[in-house]
Amino acid sequence: MSTLADILVQGVLLGGLYTISALGLSLVFGVMRLVNLSHGDLMIAAVYLALAFSFGSPEVNAVLLILVAVAFAPIGYALQRLLLNQVLDPDPLRPLLVTFGLSIVLQNLFLLSFSADTQRLRIDALTEAVVSSGAVSFGALDALILVTAIGLAFGLQTIFFHTKLGRRLRAASDDSSTLGLMGLNWRHVFGLASAIAFVVIAIAGLLLALRSNVDPFSGPSRLLVAFEAVIIGGLGSFWGTLLGAMLIGIAQVVAGTIDPGWQSLGGHLVFLVILALRPQGLMPRVAQ
Repeated sequence: MSTLADILVQGVLLGGLYTISALGLSLVFGVMRLVNLSHGDLMIAAVYLALAFSFGSPEVNAVLLILVAVAFAPIGYALQRLLLNQVLDPDPLRPLLVTFGLSIVLQNLFLLSFSADTQRLRIDALTEAVVSSGAVSFGALDALILVTAIGLAFGLQTIFFHTKLGRRLRAASDDSSTLGLMGLNWRHVFGLASAIAFVVIAIAGLLLALRSNVDPFSGPSRLLVAFEAVIIGGLGSFWGTLLGAMLIGIAQVVAGTIDPGWQSLGGHLVFLVILALRPQGLMPRVAQ
């Protein structure tokens, strides 16, 4: 029988993974008001890129993972400049359709290139290490994911509200047409936002693959949890996203303790309750 402390710890650790999965989505929506339906598939793309760089071997190292994450920055910038900027519109249907199409294309590319077999990344010294303290034990990888999640949330919050780039991102978010009066190109600013978001997306995908198996069709389920975390926390709020992800993680662990078949349901129920009681989210972004 799991103790309350163990349930809370496991829920928070799971929430750390969900936080990283959702932060990139929160940044893209917060700046560009874009709901990217290919978000989860882009996470899986980072996994397959790492496998390509390792020539199909699941054994990877930290240097390779860093290179993949960095490589996602120009990919995100190019995708935003060449495709997504062209479909941004007050009507959300156009970007939704385009990103949905991108999701389908990516899934089929994964299937053709890597088959439908599940894949996983390994760094044995990390993925096999366990930390134990009394009645509570957890993997060293889960602890690293939680620390990374908090660090990324803090970093994005700092960039967004306390740097020159952040002021440009917020200006572009509020009214992109006024950036031209400041001598700035909103397309370039949106490209920079996507470059940052794609690095976070890549980190999320790589950590996910270190923790569990993925396949070409794992993306949509990752998108669903990320979207719920962003909605619970408040659109565009990084600390809110972290809080929302933690609540989903704890709810899933609690529900899974009652009945393993209820694990996913627990997170969805929390999402529905909070959406009904506080549709703006728990920590909606405010102008700063």
